[in-house]
Amino acid sequence: MDWHSDIGPQYEGEVVRKEELWIEFGGPKVERKFEHVRLRDPNEIEHEKVELIGPDLKDLKEEGSYPIGIMIDVAGAELDEDAMGILERRIHMFTNFIECWYHMNQRDAVWIRLNKACAEKGWETLREFGEILIFLYTSELPIIEKIQVTIITDLNEIEKVFPEVKARWEARDERARQLNDEDVDTFYGCVLCQSFAPTHISVITPNRIANCGAINWFDGRAAAKIDPEGPIFAIPKGELIDPIRGEYTGVNEVVAQRSLGAMIECIYTVPLNILTPPVAVLRPLSFTSLRWMLLG
Repeated sequence: MDWHSDIGPQYEGEVVRKEELWIEFGGPKVERKFEHVRLRDPNEIEHEKVELIGPDLKDLKEEGSYPIGIMIDVAGAELDEDAMGILERRIHMFTNFIECWYHMNQRDAVWIRLNKACAEKGWETLREFGEILIFLYTSELPIIEKIQVTIITDLNEIEKVFPEVKARWEARDERARQLNDEDVDTFYGCVLCQSFAPTHISVITPNRIANCGAINWFDGRAAAKIDPEGPIFAIPKGELIDPIRGEYTGVNEVVAQRSLGAMIECIYTVPLNILTPPVAVLRPLSFTSLRWMLLG
């Protein structure tokens, strides 16, 4: 494929700071932004189509902050609604595969930054971004049989579709709230953010979503099924040690291993143990807050 940036996991840890910024979409300066994956009937999808609604990169002012909506429609015989949340979270991973691009957060808190090097490399259209997403989704997840990407930068058009998107998120979240930790034998772990926080691990349970706020227990189950070697994996609970502290033998063992020993116990004891242990002096800060401070 002939694109203006190199593509690969080696770029996952790359950040774009304020002084390096060419253009950004979403983030704290922009009120309306979202990214969403929805399951469609195969007949409703034009395979590998990329549609752009609104101004393109070449039409935007340097160092500006702009609204964005990313809608990805997928179809496949083995896909179901449980898989949509985890496919949605892959936007984060795949965008960070792009040289000189930076992606953070999810859902309606998404934040995408492009380095000034993108302009030097000749980036002119967001359609290329859509093409890259399609390539990565179909290469990494063959369970997807048809895919179409729509990128919206027109604020009025974003406002039109956002209520539908929000309703889908609420339906996912409501379903997740019906299940409790005691009802299952398996939790799920996620290390998707280790590209930025190398000792981070989220433990996903029915009563506790991932730290990013985007992956619930059903999403974790679907992810482990779709991509058994991926960043989301099953964690056998093991024996219960303390129901108040949320401590299980199986969870402790896996967390200690996957966090390189930075975290060794418990799920529900934030004042005592947090799942993204940063530098000691910065320990009270959330990962997102810390990133915001560093990026400007």
